[in-house]
Amino acid sequence: MKIKMISTSGRMPFYATEQSAGFDISAYLPNGPFVLKAGERALVPTGYFVEIPEGYEAQIRARSGLAIKHGIGLVNGIGTVDSDYRGEWLVPLINWSKEDFVIEDGERIAQVVIAPVCRAEIELVDEINETERGAGGFGHTGK
Repeated sequence: MKIKMISTSGRMPFYATEQSAGFDISAYLPNGPFVLKAGERALVPTGYFVEIPEGYEAQIRARSGLAIKHGIGLVNGIGTVDSDYRGEWLVPLINWSKEDFVIEDGERIAQVVIAPVCRAEIELVDEINETERGAGGFGHTGK
């Protein structure tokens, strides 16, 4: 995977351990810290421009430490970056806590998992097959 960075002094994405599934990405805030106010959301720049191989996607996910310790998550749960996107990676963070959170330049703000993409062929039909489950959902199979 190829990456271009706005600043060479920025933090290169990296896997924190030998068996990490995702690599960490960092905020790019050359003008100083950014305050993500309690209950607010913002797109946080990374300074990364990435060429993801065709047939793959980048799944941007919350960092568990920021989520449990500070209430910082992703607005959309998991964000997808398609392989044909070439713009800067921006991370849609939300502060679920009751306290403001300060994000520093170079601070790890999310993690990324690279995953293969399987595309479906979509066919319009008048009927779909019935199953035992049917339309039951939202916990209907038990606790």
